[in-house]
Amino acid sequence: MYRENLKGAGFWKSPRKAITLLGMSGSGKTTLASRLPRQTWFHYSGDYRIGTRYLDEPILDNVKREAMQMPFLAELLRSDSIYLCHNITIHNLKPIASFLGMIGNPELGGLSVEEFKRRQGLHREAEVKAMLDVRDFIAKAHDTYGYPHFINDAGGSLCELDEPGVIEQLAEDTLILYLKPSDAMLNQTIERSLLEPKPMYYQNQFLDQVLPQYLAEQGLSTPEEIVPDDYFRWMFPRLVEHRLPRYQEIADRYGVVLDAERIDDIHGETEFLELICDALG
Repeated sequence: MYRENLKGAGFWKSPRKAITLLGMSGSGKTTLASRLPRQTWFHYSGDYRIGTRYLDEPILDNVKREAMQMPFLAELLRSDSIYLCHNITIHNLKPIASFLGMIGNPELGGLSVEEFKRRQGLHREAEVKAMLDVRDFIAKAHDTYGYPHFINDAGGSLCELDEPGVIEQLAEDTLILYLKPSDAMLNQTIERSLLEPKPMYYQNQFLDQVLPQYLAEQGLSTPEEIVPDDYFRWMFPRLVEHRLPRYQEIADRYGVVLDAERIDDIHGETEFLELICDALG
């Protein structure tokens, strides 16, 4: 395992460093990765890989279905007069979110439970593949592009995969660094998410547990009566509670923990490495 072969000084002196950032969306993973020198650190975004490699076709098919509802666009698409493409970047992942969607009233843009689970399943398969790709990209970053160091900006749902071999392979190839939020930061993250609900991946088991609770509490008969954003606001704090021990378990077994609020102290590589060496002891 990568961690077991390291102490603080050894990591500092290592000519090739590889790190996986673990934590909730909003914990600062992408911000941290962007503060490292681009000349020496290869930034691998799991979400970008998912959207551009493994969900590219389903995302575009979803957009095309919507466009075909408009006669003007439908005719142009049928005659191959126009084509559609997404513009996914590390900082713009909205096409992935729009594909995942949320459960609820179809008149409000909601999906049926069956369709929601289908899309969630596609995302899970894509995320598993994207994380298994890390090993090849570490080699490619060094051998093809000449980067000595590698950082894997993993999605917040990494802890949800429960796929044998994924975390183990990441732990063999990278130092897993859990960006652990304080209570205050956690509350801020939840508040931001409640103001701007957005689709995300989570396990079917979790959905099957919380959805009946929501329907009962709200006095609803079927998921088709759900207002999607209202359900998200009720569900998200429970999802956070579900994920936190999973992050901690991964860190305890395979990685190290860094207080997410310390990211504000990191303005470059030196501060970053110092904090990691402290965490490694």
